[in-house]
Amino acid sequence: MSTFSDLGVRKDFIKGLNELGIKKPTEIQEKTIPFLLEERTDFIGLAQTGTGKTAAFGLPILHQIKPNSDTIQALILSPTRELVQQIKKQLFKFTKYVDHKIFVEAVYGGEKIDRQIKNLQRTTHIVVATPGRLIDLIERGEIDLKNIKTLVLDEADEMLSMGFKLEINRILKYTSGERNTWLFSATMPDEIKKIVKNYMNINAKRVEINPASVVNENITHYYTVVTSANKTDAVISFLEGRQDERGIIFARTKAGARKLTEELLEEGFTVGVLEGDMKQIERDKVMRAFKNQSLQYLIATDVAARGIDVQNLNFVIHHKLPEKLEYYTHRSGRTARAGNRGISQAFISSSELETIHQIQKRLNIKFIKK
Repeated sequence: MSTFSDLGVRKDFIKGLNELGIKKPTEIQEKTIPFLLEERTDFIGLAQTGTGKTAAFGLPILHQIKPNSDTIQALILSPTRELVQQIKKQLFKFTKYVDHKIFVEAVYGGEKIDRQIKNLQRTTHIVVATPGRLIDLIERGEIDLKNIKTLVLDEADEMLSMGFKLEINRILKYTSGERNTWLFSATMPDEIKKIVKNYMNINAKRVEINPASVVNENITHYYTVVTSANKTDAVISFLEGRQDERGIIFARTKAGARKLTEELLEEGFTVGVLEGDMKQIERDKVMRAFKNQSLQYLIATDVAARGIDVQNLNFVIHHKLPEKLEYYTHRSGRTARAGNRGISQAFISSSELETIHQIQKRLNIKFIKK
């Protein structure tokens, strides 16, 4: 097993990593960091959420920054406000013991653009952005990206599935020049292949991490067959058996998420809901309460849960199985982070047994019937 020092990471960054409890590199970090530290080229990394991608691209970017130059040298695009904030926070923590300060700014929707414009007028070396807000800033002429050396597309498949295709294409065109593009994605749909073909070097290095072995190895997968009439009771009895534990319950629709929240609140559980129709301020309030443990459980739809990163979750519940296979991986990857163990519990109807078999086969995991 290699260390960060073996990978070529500087001592001052390793000190910051150690303080965060990041001692051993993950597979994506081992395969990515030495290459990106040495080579100035395009790169494709295929890996699921929760595999340590931020450090895999973040550390090489931080090594490349010239702190004495006050230009923006790297741009990181990510699908949601939460992910953007998270990446900025992690990069900041990685640089805690670095002598020359590296300045990172985050830009995203849901916050006044004027404040972000003001922040960008200060020295900024790295910008982390959602595509929509970045386009606004480009159109207003408030951001100068002509000196960027590296453009990272993080969770590229998520950005496309959220409808950012046009924005991404415009940003790639706008920033074309001497820069390298590093693309990270859990899956490789046709739209991503088009981006690779149109905007990236034909010889781009490609690293792929086996999705099943990485995200799910510390997760035990269970399923229970229930009727729609007794599903809520089954969820309640699961939660009652784990009173000291925390987790996320996934619903497939906004209405389903709201209904289940009301039912659990009536039973006295401390639970909050995240769904697509909520205002950003409400969403932030719920996330704060969940992170500071005022809420024990969170009920969320797949779209609303994108970008959530909460440590030490013991389980996830699938109140309804997701429509897309990769969502199962995204969902279950919320638990068993950083080497901990976790449980993924699906409550299904008898007609969904076939889906369970498909998930087992495609993701190379084993479900236990409960």
